Amino acid sequence: MSIEKSATRRRRRVPEEARREAIASARALLLKGGPDAVTLSAVAGEIGVTHANLIHHFGSAAGLQSALMGSMVSDLTQALDEAIARLKTDDGAPLELVNAVFDAFDTGGAGRLAAWITLSGDLSHLEPVRAAVQNLVEAIADKMGAQDAQAREGVGAAVLFIALSAFGEALIGPPLRDMLNLPDGAGRRVVASLLPRFLIPKAPQGAASAT
Repeated sequence: MSIEKSATRRRRRVPEEARREAIASARALLLKGGPDAVTLSAVAGEIGVTHANLIHHFGSAAGLQSALMGSMVSDLTQALDEAIARLKTDDGAPLELVNAVFDAFDTGGAGRLAAWITLSGDLSHLEPVRAAVQNLVEAIADKMGAQDAQAREGVGAAVLFIALSAFGEALIGPPLRDMLNLPDGAGRRVVASLLPRFLIPKAPQGAASAT
C-alpha cells in the first residue's frame, strides 16, 4: 500500500462514520471469508484505523459482532416492511415476503452470522433480533387484521417457518438442492406456497354449519 493511499484511508472520521464503515467492512468479510474472517484486526485494516480505535467504538469483537447483527436485522426489517404492505392485495406478495427474508439470511449474511453466534454458546448477542422479530409479528398481524390470540399465533408460526427455512437455505441450500436435482429458488417457492396456510384465519369450528 502506498504512503498516499494509507494516509487517505486513515483520514479522521466522526464516531458514527467510523462505526458505519466498520460494520460494512465486517459484513463484507463475513460474506467473503465466513465468520473466522470477521476480526477486529481485519476490519481495522480494511477501513484504515487502529485496533485500539475499534475497541473504543465497539468495546470488543463481540460488540462488533452484535452491532453487525443489529445492522443486518435492521436491513431485514426494512425490506419486510415494504413486502408486508402488499400481502393482502398482491398474489405475488407471499413470495416477495419470503424472498426478503431469504435474501437477508443468504446474500445479507444473517444466516452465517446467526449460526456463528449460536455455536459460540453466547446467545446474548442475538438479543437485537428479539425486538425485530416481535415487531415483525405485530406488523404482519396488523396488516392481516389478526386480532385474536389464535390468529396472532398463526402469524408467529409463519415467521418461524420462514426464518427457519431461510436459515437452512443459507447454510446448506445449494448442495442440498443439487443432491435433489432441484432448481435455484425451489425452497423459496415451497415456503411461499405454504405461507397462506399460516396467515389466512381459520374459521371457528362449527361456523360452516351455522345458520
